[in-house]
Amino acid sequence: MITMRAFQSAAPLALVAMLALFTAAAAQQQQDPATQTEPTVKKKSTKEKATKDTKDTKEKKKATAEKKPPAEKKPVAEKEKKPAAEKEKKPAAPKIAAPPPAPGGGQPKLLVQFADWGAYTATSGGRKVCYALAKPASSQTEPAGKPRDPTYMFISTRPAENVRNEISVVIGYPFKPGTEATADLGSAKYAMYTQQDGAWIKNAAEEARMVDAMRKATEIVISGESGRGTKSVDHYTLKGLAQALDRVAQECP
Repeated sequence: MITMRAFQSAAPLALVAMLALFTAAAAQQQQDPATQTEPTVKKKSTKEKATKDTKDTKEKKKATAEKKPPAEKKPVAEKEKKPAAEKEKKPAAPKIAAPPPAPGGGQPKLLVQFADWGAYTATSGGRKVCYALAKPASSQTEPAGKPRDPTYMFISTRPAENVRNEISVVIGYPFKPGTEATADLGSAKYAMYTQQDGAWIKNAAEEARMVDAMRKATEIVISGESGRGTKSVDHYTLKGLAQALDRVAQECP
């Protein structure tokens, strides 16, 4: 049996041995770093990482966009302008001819137009004048192309002077002094005396028969010669003359 004294002397020795073992183990751990246990690092979840990456990418794009100057807007292309020569030419507005002169003067007023003949009225010297008027359908000169003023034929009625259906012509140039003009109506030929640029039926007794014949005919031709030797031939159509004369008779009975 081990006596109490022997046990008491052995216990300290055991404690010393155990302390020595612990001390040696601790020293060994300090010398071998491989055996040291690394602290556990909490890894981020995949979802948190993806969220962070997306947020970082957006912030980078935003920063880049803020640094870039705003893109310049391209001006809207204007429609190509055609050169003046290529512009579509619009048709010219029709020219309104000035009213023809009234026999004896005065401001003419058109009552109505019948084909080539118009019925007019005017006041000259306080007296009313009514007349039928037409322009030639075609004209020729010899030599050709000689310029002339406008040409007209009148059949006038002046009640104050007791004149009815007087035939006259404005030829468009001064007649050659001492010459006559002629009016060809079908097979009939009528002489006209001249003064300045006007011509009238020479034989007044023939005038009424001539007007009746003109109502039924289709054309009358007036020929004359200017003071410079230019000869002219003017063709007047008689379509509408009868209606115009009837209207004149109503306006100046």
